[in-house]
Amino acid sequence: MHEDANGGGQPVAAEVTPSGADQEFLALERELTVLLRRARANQGEMAREVHPDLESAAYGLLVRLDEHGPQRATALAAYIGVGKATMSRQLRALEELGLIAREPDPADGRAWLVALTDEGRGRVGKVREARRARYVSQLAHWDRREVAELARLLRELNGVMEK
Repeated sequence: MHEDANGGGQPVAAEVTPSGADQEFLALERELTVLLRRARANQGEMAREVHPDLESAAYGLLVRLDEHGPQRATALAAYIGVGKATMSRQLRALEELGLIAREPDPADGRAWLVALTDEGRGRVGKVREARRARYVSQLAHWDRREVAELARLLRELNGVMEK
């Protein structure tokens, strides 16, 4: 049983396809597939805007460092969901591009933190600001509460997917 389309709490029978899948979940899969395909393409564009030689996957690392400040490589690897070797390779490439630097961890002299350089922070900030401007333009006809609700639902979805 599901709520009706108006969120009224009136239970209605779920529409089920011949394969037994709920229509709502098939629609969710379809829309997420389109969103993720577009997001991957956009991430590649944004990475190239930061630096022409930047790998698409590394853009997320830069955003994480921009939002959360210096972090250990192990924390970044866990957040992104990659192994230590992959993370080391990506960080080495970012360091060679002058976008990040390693600095001693003040909490543990044996460990290192990865941080954006001033150059990296400036480039990432410029690209992120341009992306936000695109969202504002593309969603100008949406009510701000709808934008906030979409952000809330995506945050919930990301939390569930993390587990």
